[in-house]
Amino acid sequence: MEKKSILDPMPFTVDSFFTTQEQRDEEKKEKVEEISIDLLDEFPNHPFKVLKNEELSKLEESIKDNGVLEPIIVRKKDDRYEIVSGHRRKLASTLVGLKSIPCIVRNMNDDEATIYMVDSNMHRETILPSEKARAYKMKLDALNHQGRTSDQVGPKLRSNEIVAKDVDESISQIKRYIRLNELIPELLDMVDNKEIAFNPAVELSYLKKKEQEVLLDTMNYCDATPSHAQAIILKKLSQNGELNDEKIVDLMEQEKPNQISKIKIREDKIQSVIPKNLRIDNYEDFVVKACEYYGRHLIKNREQER
Repeated sequence: MEKKSILDPMPFTVDSFFTTQEQRDEEKKEKVEEISIDLLDEFPNHPFKVLKNEELSKLEESIKDNGVLEPIIVRKKDDRYEIVSGHRRKLASTLVGLKSIPCIVRNMNDDEATIYMVDSNMHRETILPSEKARAYKMKLDALNHQGRTSDQVGPKLRSNEIVAKDVDESISQIKRYIRLNELIPELLDMVDNKEIAFNPAVELSYLKKKEQEVLLDTMNYCDATPSHAQAIILKKLSQNGELNDEKIVDLMEQEKPNQISKIKIREDKIQSVIPKNLRIDNYEDFVVKACEYYGRHLIKNREQER
């Protein structure tokens, strides 16, 4: 199939969700350069995960058929280039064997690049709590730095108000997401995997790192996660300097009258039967549908045996 020019009108693509119409209109006016993929580096501490899932597979197929229709945004760093927006397109292009990719090179300082990188990714359909936590903090830090070095952030609108307005969240919610950055990686992963709810996780972020590590070991031993009420108690004990290993164990071993038993399935067993390109937030639907299908299969077999 003949590949379309990158100057042709751009059809709808999965990746087009990740930029605004204003950004795409602006990019059409700029010069597009073909740059070797080997010269492209990821954005430092990029907070968004680039997963090999169904959406990436669709993007790969689109690139195979039409090439990269939407140039990625980069900035010059010495003799190389740093990706500001387009990490998925770069990975998909690499996977299909392209040697170069259309790019728009922009002159951005660190703060401008960080703000653009965050904004261009906040349109994703699914964003993990850890991704929001890191992205909100990076943008807030960049805006604060701009406010100290220029008049771009006026006194009438604080940096956290700008972040909240841009992502349609309350200022308090922005602060709560940023608190998640204080969790140890293992606990933050549990928040992403919905093993720990958001509200308890925020309270646990106030525990010292060592206390969080003890809590993690205790959770594994007790096969339980703290409720919101328990997390509040842990936070208060920690802030008062009264939290120790024994109190963490005692609290986690308490049985609550309304505690609901959870079905636990080992992650490695689930991943061995689930399609590799399935996103983690679709695992539950896949397992439920598989169980429904298998249940109908058993019923059919019983009826045939009668």
